[in-house]
Amino acid sequence: MNSLSGRFLILTTVFVMLAEILIFVPSIARFREDFLLNRLERAQIASLALLADDMLADDLEAELLANAGVYNVVLRRDEVRQLMLSSPIPDRITNTYDLRDATPWILIRDAVARLFTPENEVIRVIGEPVKDAGLLIEVTTDSEPLRMAMTDYGLRILGLSFVISIITAFFLFLAVRVVLVKPIKSVVGYMQRYAGAPEDARGIISPNSKVTELREAEEALEQLQKELTQALKQRERLAQLGGAVAKVSHDLRNILTSAQLFTDRIEASDDPLVRRMAPKLVNSITRAVSLCESTLAFGRAEEPAPTLTMVPLRDVADDVVSSELLSVTGGCVQILNEVPEDLVARADPEQMFRVIMNLVRNARQALVASAKPGNITISGYEDEASWYLEVKDTGPGLPPKARENLFTPFQGGVRKGGSGLGLAISQELVRGHGGDLVLAETGPDGTRFEIRLPRGGGTF
Repeated sequence: MNSLSGRFLILTTVFVMLAEILIFVPSIARFREDFLLNRLERAQIASLALLADDMLADDLEAELLANAGVYNVVLRRDEVRQLMLSSPIPDRITNTYDLRDATPWILIRDAVARLFTPENEVIRVIGEPVKDAGLLIEVTTDSEPLRMAMTDYGLRILGLSFVISIITAFFLFLAVRVVLVKPIKSVVGYMQRYAGAPEDARGIISPNSKVTELREAEEALEQLQKELTQALKQRERLAQLGGAVAKVSHDLRNILTSAQLFTDRIEASDDPLVRRMAPKLVNSITRAVSLCESTLAFGRAEEPAPTLTMVPLRDVADDVVSSELLSVTGGCVQILNEVPEDLVARADPEQMFRVIMNLVRNARQALVASAKPGNITISGYEDEASWYLEVKDTGPGLPPKARENLFTPFQGGVRKGGSGLGLAISQELVRGHGGDLVLAETGPDGTRFEIRLPRGGGTF
């Protein structure tokens, strides 16, 4: 019964039975009231027979009481209480029930109490005579016949309720299979066929359900499949293009390397024009070789999953500052580490070193290119959800064109001759931690990048 229709069948049966039980309680209370009123009516008929003939034989009087199912009958007429029929009472009277002023709650309470009282008791029942035959009629009777009748009636009601619930659940089961389960299985079938061959357009679902919610799900699945198919085709084309670019880059690197060997001889030429143009040629070839090597490295790179440990971020920042200061000459650029000493985050120390190093190096190169002194500051803080690291510089800011493709490989380069891979790789490493690397702000006063690492397992 793990299927949707099977569970629906069980729940329907349970709820129908629950509804029948809620109906059963007032029904059994009404049955008890009718049973006792019937006893009063039969006792009244027996007492009227005595009024018609004051001299009834004892055996006839006993027969009237037996037919009425009571021990004695008291009738109040004209404010006079008369014992009309009587016989010996086998035991004391245990309870008295007045049906004249009984509310529904009292009737339900008394009915439930009688069902759970198996012992026979002598009870007194008071009611109003029918046809205005007096002011009050009172009888004494045994409780056992009443309880047996109530039990029999209750069992028949419960049996009928069970049959009704089974029939109702069966038809609802069929309805659910037709209206819900069958369309859902159809959607699952489309998903399985599509998963087996996502490039086959025949696996894309065609919405046809008449149920609003299912049709919305089918339309959403259709849109998702179309977008995914398009993305897979684009990815395949990019993979093919990447393979071709890698081959071209490999061959081009070999050609440029060979050309680079000849530049040494060109630099030794006696021709002043050749010697003046040689450095530019060397720089151009060097940048071309560097671009080819970066392209090949990016195509081969498969970053491993980060090894997460609790890392003091200030120590990682200190290593970055120590390494980068070796490249600073003339004191035009200052690198400051303002990460709090107690800031400890869950991260891979080697990958975080690469990320921070890349951001600091980009900032240093931007400051050097501007030919103005400036500062680079590494800072950090935390809140209840995340740890944060910031790398801020006082450089000239990023041009609008660079912001548009900042994290796109081969397109986000800012420095002349750069490959545009550093920030793309850095963002990939941070997202491997479940966090993100974003450009927080940039402008004439400088640029600030923000690294966010989540405390939990989710992403931003």
